Amino acid sequence: MFDFSEEQILRYSRHIILPEVGGKGQSKLLDAKVLLVGAGGLGSPAGYYLAAAGVGNIGIIDFDDVDLSNLQRQILHSNDRIGLNKAESAKMTIEKLNPDVKVQLFKERLSSENIMKIIEDYEIIIDGTDNFPTRYLINDACVFTNKTNVHGSIFRFEGQLTIFKSKEGPCYRCLYPEPPPPGMVPSCQEAGVLGVLPGTLGVLQAVEAIKLILNIGKPLIGTLLLYDSLSVSFRKLKLKKDKDCPVCGDNPTIKELIDYEQFCGILSASS
Repeated sequence: MFDFSEEQILRYSRHIILPEVGGKGQSKLLDAKVLLVGAGGLGSPAGYYLAAAGVGNIGIIDFDDVDLSNLQRQILHSNDRIGLNKAESAKMTIEKLNPDVKVQLFKERLSSENIMKIIEDYEIIIDGTDNFPTRYLINDACVFTNKTNVHGSIFRFEGQLTIFKSKEGPCYRCLYPEPPPPGMVPSCQEAGVLGVLPGTLGVLQAVEAIKLILNIGKPLIGTLLLYDSLSVSFRKLKLKKDKDCPVCGDNPTIKELIDYEQFCGILSASS
């Protein structure tokens, strides 16, 4: 059991009085290790609320710098940090919010050469990326290492969320075996995105991560949650593991990490 200080008892009091959390659950949160891949539209609200909840160890990987156009949705950053690395900016915000949180930075582009080393110490990976090469890289690395991937994506006014845990359900390649051709799917930069949309999806990613840490509720493993902000509607679709999946199926054909270099013209790693 974590030895709480008086300040921590007050800070986490609304958690501690919940029977599903309590002191034991808050201890689990403080001991947990979560990696944010991307400190952008999705990573910002996810990271902010994970830190507020007392998730004690948060890794952040993002090689991009804060741009004025980010501030419409990326709430970890501010006007005075334009030009600063996003991971560094995110750390500053999180440490001001909750001094209990230890933040580890990775100010580099995620690749097949570094991903296994970066994710090895983390139990849960929050995928807040906006490009297909990184999504496939995260998926495959999580399958190979049996890590849990809390995946979110956004587009214009819509978003989707699921948890990929290959021992218990499908992986990303069960849905999409290969990336689409370059240029077929526009990015947020090209198509636009409602500023508050990633807030909704990012917070839900944080909710799912906390449920996994506490082992409560029913995580979205094998379920795809679809959100339409214009109609304020949610739908759930059941997902099935594909026995012919090239990475997690019965006879996998992908046995090593792949860098889809034809997509690497996309500069940002976060929505």
